[in-house]
Amino acid sequence: MTQKKAAFKRPFFFYAKRIISRAMNYPETLAYLYNNLPMFQRVGASAFKKDLTNTLALCKALGNPHQKFKSIHIAGTNGKGSTSHMLAAILQSAGYKTGLYTSPHLKEFTERIRLNGKEIGRDFVTDFVERVKPQLEFIKPSFFEITVAMAFDFFASEKVDIAVIETGLGGRLDSTNVITPVLSVITNISWDHMDMLGDSLPAIAYEKAGIIKPNIPVVISETQTEIQHVFESKALETKSKIIFADKHYQVLKQEEKFEINNLGHWFILESDLKGSYQSKNIAGVLTATDELRTLGFTIPEPSVLTGLKNVTALTGLKGRWQILSNAPLTICDTGHNEAGIREILKQLNDVNFKNLHWVWGMVKDKDVSKIINLLPKAAQYYFCQATIPRAMDAATLAQYAKAAGLNGLVVADVNEAIQTARRNAAAGDLILIGGSTFVVAEIDNL
Repeated sequence: MTQKKAAFKRPFFFYAKRIISRAMNYPETLAYLYNNLPMFQRVGASAFKKDLTNTLALCKALGNPHQKFKSIHIAGTNGKGSTSHMLAAILQSAGYKTGLYTSPHLKEFTERIRLNGKEIGRDFVTDFVERVKPQLEFIKPSFFEITVAMAFDFFASEKVDIAVIETGLGGRLDSTNVITPVLSVITNISWDHMDMLGDSLPAIAYEKAGIIKPNIPVVISETQTEIQHVFESKALETKSKIIFADKHYQVLKQEEKFEINNLGHWFILESDLKGSYQSKNIAGVLTATDELRTLGFTIPEPSVLTGLKNVTALTGLKGRWQILSNAPLTICDTGHNEAGIREILKQLNDVNFKNLHWVWGMVKDKDVSKIINLLPKAAQYYFCQATIPRAMDAATLAQYAKAAGLNGLVVADVNEAIQTARRNAAAGDLILIGGSTFVVAEIDNL
């Protein structure tokens, strides 16, 4: 498929409309997507569609582009974004024309869809929306559903060798789950989006396990005793090979490098993703790479080392224990649920600092009290809110924090909160920015 040809038959009124009205430019196209289609990142659960009907209808209208390229499907609560970017970086380094679909974006919509690390062109975005607008009146998709279809259409038109596809929410009913990948990967499972995915870890795991397809191998990055049976049962049902990555790779963070034990064979690798929590993801990535080799992909060891060492440069990943500046050391991280915050707290043990200043914001639909009670009481907090409807009011967040014994200031604007923290911090202090992906997204110099 090319940008100039639509893969579905257009009604006459589509052509008439284009003659009569001017096509939208890129800013107008984004405004149309944001304002006319329900967007989970902005409004929450009301935008979540619990079936694949709309995505299948869009794909059918486009000539089923999701069936025209090979793919790897990634699900999980934490680590799926890092895992997706690491695998894409390795495949790019091995010479494969690699597509990458992730969500949400931090700064620019085009971050969601990449080809060999390069963001999708704005012209493709505007052309795609113009092509499908006549269908939207009848299908009425969500923002996520149309971006998934856009990614598939783009990857098919570019004839990618392989595309790494990250789920948006859950797995079984996620819009991306219309693909039949060559390999599935499921990362850590923890508490998040319980109102949509279930109120127990096995229930959440069941939704994630929905990406396991008949006779398609699946890699589980981390063995979690409470939910191991969920994945094993699903794999048995679908007759899928299942590999638990941490049974094959032990990954230890040693200062700036990772020490790897593969069944008694030790080696060192470097990664520009510095968080110690990446150990779990790296085990899954290395296991997935081994499995891809058995499926016929040629991935030399130097490509693995190069890919993992240059994930950010190759794929544009941001916001994972990202150092923004020094003196005072300033770091941002998108971890936002209970398990993600626990990993950040572990990572803090590896950093030398005098005092901690934490710029903190959350969204309304998280279990605020449970997460707030994890935070260190010795820190100085700056409570802020992202400029989205889902953001929790900074003053309300401060009240929750005060009840938990935390001290801080209410500075609603994210960047004003960061500047306030910088004025108050000494050279040997640490400024941490996070609590929500959307807080990180609003950092000026990200």
